[in-house]
Amino acid sequence: MKRIDLNSDLGEGFGAWRLGDDDALLSVVTSANVACGFHAGDPTVMRKVCEGAARRGVAIGAQVGYRDLAGFGRRFIDMDPAELVNDVLYQLAALDGFARVAGARVAYVKPHGALYNAIVHHEEQAAAVVTAVRLYDPALPVLGLPGSAWLRRAGEAGLRCVREAFADRAYTPSGTLVPRREPGAVLHDPDAIVARCLRLVTDGVIRAVDGTEVPVEADSLCVHGDTPDAVAIARLLHAELTRAGHGPRPFTGR
Repeated sequence: MKRIDLNSDLGEGFGAWRLGDDDALLSVVTSANVACGFHAGDPTVMRKVCEGAARRGVAIGAQVGYRDLAGFGRRFIDMDPAELVNDVLYQLAALDGFARVAGARVAYVKPHGALYNAIVHHEEQAAAVVTAVRLYDPALPVLGLPGSAWLRRAGEAGLRCVREAFADRAYTPSGTLVPRREPGAVLHDPDAIVARCLRLVTDGVIRAVDGTEVPVEADSLCVHGDTPDAVAIARLLHAELTRAGHGPRPFTGR
C-alpha cells in the first residue's frame, strides 16, 4: 500500500502573537514546514518548533517566503531574482542553525504563500529559488505543486522533487489552488477532507470546484496549521490514512 507524508505549516507565530497549535500538530504530522522569519516566525518560535520536531522525529522543512510580515507572505513581490536568491539563502541558513542546535537539520524546502503560487508559473523566481537551494545544499528535496515551473526547474537542476497536494484547499479544473480571496477556497469539513484525500491517495484524482475530476499525483498531503480546525482535521486524516493502509511517514525517510 502507498504510504504518504503528512505536512503542515508551523512556527507561524511572532513575538506575543500566536497562530496555530504547533505542539498538537507535531504529534500528528510527519513533516513540519517551519516559517523562517520572513513571513512569520521569530528566533524563539523557530527554535521551539525545531526542538519539538526533533524530539518527535518529525522532518524539518524550511518554509521560505517573501519578506512580508505584514501581509503574512501572501502578497506577490516583484523581486530582482538575485535578491530573491539571497533572501532564500538567509532563511535556509537561519532555520538550519536552530535545527542543528536541536540535534536535527533542515531536511527539505517548501516555499510559502504568494511565493509558492508565483513559482507555479513565474520562471525567473522559480529559477531563483532553485539556485538558492542548490547553493545551500543540492541534496535537499523540494516540495511543491505538480506541474509547476518550480518542480520542473528543480528537476532539471538535479534536485529531488516531491509532489504535494492540499487536504484543505479547493482546486481549480487546471489543478491549481483556488485563490484564498474566493469563497470556498479553504475547506473545513473534516469528513469531506478525509474522503477526498483517501480518493486522491488511492485513485490519483481530486474533485475541482466545478465538479470535474482532476488527476493529481502526490507524495505529501498538506494540512494548514492556521485554520481553527487544523488539529482535528490532521488527527482524523492521520487515523483514516493509517486505517486504509496509507499510514503517514516522512518522504525524507527520517
